Amino acid sequence: MTQAVAPPTDPESLAATPLDPRTQVLLSDPVLPLILRLAWPNLLVMLLQASTGLIETYWVGRLGPDALAGMALVFPAFMLMQMLSVGAMGGGVSSAVARALGAGRRGDADRIAFHGVLLFGLIGAVFSVLAIVFGRPFYTALGAKGGALEAALAYSNVIFAGNILLWVMNAFASALRGTGDMLVPAGVTGLGVVLIVPLSPLLIYGYGPLPGFGVAGGGLAIVIFNAVGCAYLAWHLLAGRSLLSLRAGDLEWRFFADILKIGALASLTTVQTNLIFVVVTAVVGHLAGDGALAGYGTAARLEYLLIPLAFGFGAPLVPLVGTNIGAGLLDRARRIAFTGGATTFVAATAVGLAGAVFCRQWLGLFGSDPIMLATGASYLTIAGPTFGFFGLGMALYFASQGAGHLSLPLAVTAMRTVIAVGGAVLVGWWDGPLSVVFAAVAVGLLAYGLVMTFVTAKTDWRVAGHALPMRGDVR
Repeated sequence: MTQAVAPPTDPESLAATPLDPRTQVLLSDPVLPLILRLAWPNLLVMLLQASTGLIETYWVGRLGPDALAGMALVFPAFMLMQMLSVGAMGGGVSSAVARALGAGRRGDADRIAFHGVLLFGLIGAVFSVLAIVFGRPFYTALGAKGGALEAALAYSNVIFAGNILLWVMNAFASALRGTGDMLVPAGVTGLGVVLIVPLSPLLIYGYGPLPGFGVAGGGLAIVIFNAVGCAYLAWHLLAGRSLLSLRAGDLEWRFFADILKIGALASLTTVQTNLIFVVVTAVVGHLAGDGALAGYGTAARLEYLLIPLAFGFGAPLVPLVGTNIGAGLLDRARRIAFTGGATTFVAATAVGLAGAVFCRQWLGLFGSDPIMLATGASYLTIAGPTFGFFGLGMALYFASQGAGHLSLPLAVTAMRTVIAVGGAVLVGWWDGPLSVVFAAVAVGLLAYGLVMTFVTAKTDWRVAGHALPMRGDVR
């Protein structure tokens, strides 16, 4: 009988293992400087990318309240695609790649990247078909009608026609992040900022012989960026400029399973997060009409800004935690998780408090309708002070992805969904005030951060780490 050999659990032993120097850095450098060094390019460019969405909202807002309301209806569905492909399923790819590299299985990491690209392409195509075929009844169910409904369909059909490009681009980027390379994916996002800022108003309004496409032009600008980013990342990997290479060959279920066991559970969390926005959007439209819908949608843009913020700090936690668990450094992995969580909490709290204090100034950038301003200000004043707890919970969720242990974090997200959605639906059923709807969202955010902290502290990550198969070649 062959006795299993446990992975090394101290830096001295790790130094003797045949790991790439780039992987070794993740296992030995001081925690906070390492997180910040990996986070800053990703964080900076993700925030710049979020700013392009705000710029697009500004230009669409000039088309009138129907266009702004229509875009608000599509935005949760579009963000669902972003969050699934980057943070949920993307986190599954990053986690699987990181754990393979931490265990010295570099060949398996290459194969995981290849399988991830195929899987993401299929998922992106399925969502494209669903959105284009069922878009009208879906947005109608959310309360859209007339000009707002037509604007929603015009924007949605363009965005989802190019959805496969978004998914494949993020498959490439997630594989690179699994190696600890945050700079190249961040650079591609930076390219998007440079491209979309002038392209969006050009395609919305037109110039000279180029006709304006209205609200659909904003979606077209995003699709063009996704095509360019996808092409560059594919070249980067195929040209051998990364620790990874795309190794084609026979498809193996174990590689899909390694991605899906994290990505599928994480996707449930992402769906629940976006479900809150969808339900609150529908309730606001039902209770107060298009003006309030535009106000909540514009205010929620600031809350969505927390997602790239949490991703900027949280994405490095996936390879850091995964690599350290793969190498057996469990205490260091947990220290990384809570350091990242605390850092994200501080940053998200600053955003939420600024939104609550300067809510009128923020909303005034996008319109002057009194109902829009009043509704958005009410939401930011009530929910803004709890934004930090969302950032804390999201960072610890990313850390749990890296650990390969998501069942309890998924339950915590379900708890938040029940609080926020349940409260909003009850208020809508009884025709209550919007302030109570927004209070339910705030209570859900508070509970999310606090309970996720408790769960992360109590979860035994050894089960996830030591159950990993030691398979594949080492090179």
